[in-house]
Amino acid sequence: MAGTIVIGAQFGDEGKGKVTDFYSDKADLVVRYQGGNNAGHTVVVAGKTLKFHLLPSGVVQGKRILIGAGVVLDPRVLKKEISDIGSKGMDLGIDPRTHIIMPWHNLLDEGREELRTTKKIGTTKRGIGPCYADKAERIGIRFEELVEEKRLQQRIREVFPVKKAILEKVYNIKVPFGENEVFDEYNALGKEFRKYLCDVSLEVCEALENRKEVVFEGAQGTFLDNDFGTYPYVTSSHPISGGVTTGVGMPAAKINRIIGIVKAYTTRVGFGPFPTELTDETGEHLTQKGNEFGTTTGRKRRVGWLDLPMLRTSMRFNGFTELAITKLDVLSGLKKVKVCHSYTVNAKEIKYFPYSNKGLEKAVPNYREFEGFEITGKEKKYSELAKNARAYLEYIEKEIGCPIKLVSVGAGREDTILKQ
Repeated sequence: MAGTIVIGAQFGDEGKGKVTDFYSDKADLVVRYQGGNNAGHTVVVAGKTLKFHLLPSGVVQGKRILIGAGVVLDPRVLKKEISDIGSKGMDLGIDPRTHIIMPWHNLLDEGREELRTTKKIGTTKRGIGPCYADKAERIGIRFEELVEEKRLQQRIREVFPVKKAILEKVYNIKVPFGENEVFDEYNALGKEFRKYLCDVSLEVCEALENRKEVVFEGAQGTFLDNDFGTYPYVTSSHPISGGVTTGVGMPAAKINRIIGIVKAYTTRVGFGPFPTELTDETGEHLTQKGNEFGTTTGRKRRVGWLDLPMLRTSMRFNGFTELAITKLDVLSGLKKVKVCHSYTVNAKEIKYFPYSNKGLEKAVPNYREFEGFEITGKEKKYSELAKNARAYLEYIEKEIGCPIKLVSVGAGREDTILKQ
């Protein structure tokens, strides 16, 4: 039995796609457990860049890929991804309990964000939040209904008039489609995707009982978790390790490996507190060198130094068994590299992420400074990394209390170093 979770330890965009792709080589199943197409995963294979928003990164390896009940699925996006990648030989399964993003969800997402005069969330406007809201309100449409014509027609007939009234009377948005148009489009999609229907919970648990390798891939990062992130600047689901059990339908005891993906510095998309944020020339340098622009929206990411209070707290939330450090090469060439080892809040030193945004806004980072280092791209072993780079990594290990097992020094699979 080997269940491995790949989790972003920060604000998302840590490089989960690359690491999942790397570890999928020996996997039997690769499973998405939460989120939707509001996040993107990027994998570079043989110089070709592939970007995913819904499909698990294991699709590149030709693995059996599954989408769990905790995901919200836009079938229009799925259709495009399958078309872009090529469906020939694609081995995909979708849980019948997965909720479906309908066209009114995108409009509601946009309308709600526009009405926020202050403290905008920075939503991607992909309909994720409204879809999860419908799930909680028990009026959502699930994949099992999408693939059955009569049930789909009945559900659209029930929900569409309500959503149309809300959009037009509350948000002053004219709905550009009718009930029949929605049914025709989604019924066609349901017929196309019916072949993917499977009980993901059952398949995953049987695979683990038969000692098969299963990799679980989430979206976003720990501090965008709906409960434990920087609320309200969070996503609508649970990226943390506990989200796997509810997003797939399996016991936590089936998991024996939890990999925390840590970018060698910190980035964040959209609004919300960011104690180590850099707005100077160094920040702009990291943005450009790291190509810090969102896969889904193209928005420029905010950047800052690595934040150890954040990582210690992430360790507590997730129970990492190991860390994978990505984008170490982006720090190459800097004369000095800083790491936040603690905060000062109200004249008191603290080593963990404050639970409230109010506390984070008061947090003053305390830094340890490291000498810079060079990454040449020729390093294939950990021992070949520059001494100062190894000192930086080993300090992270010591402070977090978790071993680093993988270091990424470039975008390609070949730019991956395993640390023994």
